[in-house]
Amino acid sequence: MAERLLRRGREAEAFRTLFAAAPDGMALLDHGGAILAANPALGRLAGPALALRPGLPATRLLAPADRPGLEALLAGRATAPLCAHPADPAAPPDAEWSVTAETLPLGGRRLLRILDRTAERRAEARLAAGARLEVIGRLAGGIAHDFNNLLGIILGGTAAARAAAPGPAVTTELAAVEDAARRGAALVGQLLAFARQQRLQPRIIELNAAITGLAPLLRRLLGEGVRLDLALEEPGRRVRVDPAQLDQVLLNLAANAREAMLAGGVLTIGTTHALVLGEGDPSLPPGRYAVLEVRDTGCGIPPEALPRLFEPFFTTRPERGGTGLGLATVQGIVAQSGGRIAVESTPGVGTCFRIHLPRQEGPVDQPAVPPAAVPAPGSGPLLLVEDEAPLRRLAERVLARAGHEVLPAESAEAALDLLEDSPPPALLVSDVAMPGMDGVELARRLRQRWPSLPVVLLSGYAEAALAADLAGEGFRFLAKPYAPAELLAALGTAGQPA
Repeated sequence: MAERLLRRGREAEAFRTLFAAAPDGMALLDHGGAILAANPALGRLAGPALALRPGLPATRLLAPADRPGLEALLAGRATAPLCAHPADPAAPPDAEWSVTAETLPLGGRRLLRILDRTAERRAEARLAAGARLEVIGRLAGGIAHDFNNLLGIILGGTAAARAAAPGPAVTTELAAVEDAARRGAALVGQLLAFARQQRLQPRIIELNAAITGLAPLLRRLLGEGVRLDLALEEPGRRVRVDPAQLDQVLLNLAANAREAMLAGGVLTIGTTHALVLGEGDPSLPPGRYAVLEVRDTGCGIPPEALPRLFEPFFTTRPERGGTGLGLATVQGIVAQSGGRIAVESTPGVGTCFRIHLPRQEGPVDQPAVPPAAVPAPGSGPLLLVEDEAPLRRLAERVLARAGHEVLPAESAEAALDLLEDSPPPALLVSDVAMPGMDGVELARRLRQRWPSLPVVLLSGYAEAALAADLAGEGFRFLAKPYAPAELLAALGTAGQPA
């Protein structure tokens, strides 16, 4: 008898030790579902607003809507686990618990176990959102390709019409058409930025210097009612980004902040640094980061809107012309630069966007100035390959007007046939996406025959979306839509090292 009591005492002591040290929230309940004892982990989960005293009904741990589910679980009328939300008003809006209950072998008491699944659910939501955005990104890239072809036809046609020296009235109409086409091209650029497929020209820059240089433009954008403060940490950090795209990020965030501070306020742009050791947010790999913060004192963002803030075409101000592409563009640029953006907001207090960019230790890169001289006419025919007939005719007209002999072809296969009876081309200008053999494969085949052949590849897709290292192979890339002068300038750099 004494030995049995001693064994029970030891088991009870072991249970108490495990109960107190368990990482999950646990509570010992009586037959009526009231708390007899709770471990420290449950106290942390419940929050300071709820005292876990003996006799407290366990249902008080959960939000009112989930209490009937716990009652059914304790009565054996529901299966575990129960997905529930905490009663703590200070808990995050997306907090989620997994609740189970089991009967202990001695005394018939119940052991309530609560597992906090908030972080896991957030990770699942990020993965699901990433998969959705990847699909939308591929769709956006495909739309951008076709739309850029159409815009190229429009811009090329207006340029040809303008060259015919029409009257003032027609010139005015052509200017309106060109302006609309360029605005359309800018919209496509935003789609590509969201899809992380725009062409970047990154270089190592001083982050503080980039912000200081843009500050005068930001002050004009914000207007008199909003004060711009800079809080730049010294020494400044270096990052590898496309300077023009970094400007777009700051301008987009500043424009959003201005809309949130219609009655005036303060926009603070600050820099700091961070060392990430691999704990916490899985979307931020371990490493050394420069941190850029854009903080306003505006109206804030409603909590229900925060999870969707970076979704394309989602906007909190449709009545004031919001397109829902600004923040999607910002996120795409940051992600394509190897960084991560997060947002914190309190209604009535303000919003802070925090961007982590990988730090660089190398020297600052100076922007390259490529030569712009066009190859001299008469040095040989230019092989032009474009499956869109209107674009092919427009490009042929531009090149011929510049004095070049042009060999036009509607496909890569047709171009190879043309070369059977023609002299070696002085340069290849080819679309990338075509039925049959694509432009990249055509360029590679021609380079096998003429290793020094200059190549300019054209595409309505962004260069980042093409499964090839074009610069590494010495190919020049020109995104559609392009102006005639841009095509001629691309010819001038085609023979230069990429």
